[in-house]
Amino acid sequence: MGNFRDDTSLTRSPAGKWLGFVTAIWVQAISGNNYTFSNYSDALKSLMALTQLELNSLSVAKDIGKAFGILAGLASDRLSTPVILLIGSVEGFVGYGVQWLVVSQRIRPLPYWQMSIFLCMGGNSTTWMNTAILVTCMRNFHRNRGPVSGILKGYVGLSTAIFTDICSALFADNPSKFLLMLAVVPAVVCLAAIFFLREVPPTTTAAQEEEEESKYFNFFNIVAVIIALYLLAYDTSGKHGHLLSMFFAGGLLFLLASPLSIPIFSVFKNWAQARLDSSSNDVESAQNDEVQEPLLVQQDTQTETEPKLEVVEGNLEGDAIEIIYQKPVLGEDHTILEAVQTLDFWILFTSFLCGVGTGLAVMNNMGQMGLALGYVDVSIFVSLTSIFGFFGRIGSGTISEYFLKNAATPRPLWNAASQVLMAVGYIILAIALPGSLYIGSIVVGICYGVRLAVTVPTASELFGLKNYGLIYNILILNLPLGSFLFSGLLAGLLYDAEATKTEGGGNTCVGAHCFRLVFVIMALACVVGFVLDVILSIRTKNLYKKIQASKKPRKSGFEQKKTIKG
Repeated sequence: MGNFRDDTSLTRSPAGKWLGFVTAIWVQAISGNNYTFSNYSDALKSLMALTQLELNSLSVAKDIGKAFGILAGLASDRLSTPVILLIGSVEGFVGYGVQWLVVSQRIRPLPYWQMSIFLCMGGNSTTWMNTAILVTCMRNFHRNRGPVSGILKGYVGLSTAIFTDICSALFADNPSKFLLMLAVVPAVVCLAAIFFLREVPPTTTAAQEEEEESKYFNFFNIVAVIIALYLLAYDTSGKHGHLLSMFFAGGLLFLLASPLSIPIFSVFKNWAQARLDSSSNDVESAQNDEVQEPLLVQQDTQTETEPKLEVVEGNLEGDAIEIIYQKPVLGEDHTILEAVQTLDFWILFTSFLCGVGTGLAVMNNMGQMGLALGYVDVSIFVSLTSIFGFFGRIGSGTISEYFLKNAATPRPLWNAASQVLMAVGYIILAIALPGSLYIGSIVVGICYGVRLAVTVPTASELFGLKNYGLIYNILILNLPLGSFLFSGLLAGLLYDAEATKTEGGGNTCVGAHCFRLVFVIMALACVVGFVLDVILSIRTKNLYKKIQASKKPRKSGFEQKKTIKG
């Protein structure tokens, strides 16, 4: 991230780091608006008299916005975190604001190409938010990348349910008011993060800092699970009166604010420690003994990995010296050009496409899938996908970190497991038994969440943190690409082939046959993804052994001497 300097004691303190992480959670809790298209897609389809292929092309335009996330990646090393957040919030306000004007019928429906641009802007806005959040937090908490990724991506998964349930509670699922929320709320929340989210250098010893972070992350995980269960209880408890819905919305806002207890606790803890230290004469010597522990062993002697140069020949009389450039190995910092020249990058890229591309096809077409199977209101399925996507994200982040530290299990192995389960989910959806859409929504949500949460730290572990913002956004190209292939082309064309035309130029399809072939093809794609993830796991097993070794606490010099004497 850009070298933004803030000299205020709060933002540069440990408490400031945790306050920044809380605001990052809030931004992620409202940045999953790209997954809410099903909540207002029918309104767009009827107002603009679109076929399913045309509607899916609009959803692809939304996802194409993520392709321009490369700009956010390039900016992540040149602009400060606040500037990147500001760009994302303004772009989202404009993109979703115009869609609100159309759906609320305050203006006439815009030409198709213009609507595509504004959907693209809305989709691109989240790439700026996510880049600012992920890059900053991964650097602030680089020893706990799995839990950080799981928590942040988990809240992205919950954001769809948060928006959907609040809109349902306050506005009775009104699509125009839903779009107004998508335009205004992220812009307001980003303002809070602009003031408090900064890169903060470590201030304690590596072992002490990692232990403290683990305790706090456990609290964040518990709060997130409570929020998910709270949303799930609301979604599965039937119709609610206005008063109960208001209480629900208030309780949800309270739960979202509860992570603030961590930075507040940190402030009091630091204050108490400062008073204790002021009475001791050993403070300065203790500070001089601090050691910063890098992530990997091979990075011990350098903060940034530079290209390796080897002198081959030369003499003292001025002969030319031949220098050979050595490419970085896995685990060292890569430039984007160095990363894309590796086979491992393209294995990760393609397997990621098989997982998130098919998952997006389900999310973008959930409205039509529900109608095809006889469900008038599909908000429950949107919420189920979101909530169980959260469990997939937060669970996989924590579990993969645990097995990495204790058994050196490669993270891609968890992606492979999710691909198998996702293929089973698509087969269940293709069979279309009673209740299959409930089961399919849950399974797809879990596996999509695992895929996102595990790939984020995997990319940083394989290719380093120095150019992580750009590498992450290159991988995110899979979202628009997968949306185009599986949603825009596959689902759109096969649905229209089964559908019947309606008055006004649109079409509709009712029955299990509408999406059956789509689900079968997507299940096969997941099998391909499974094979690729297994290959990547085998290729990276030695790297993860090194990472496991670097995470083990090292003995101090005194302890080593004591061991030798013993």
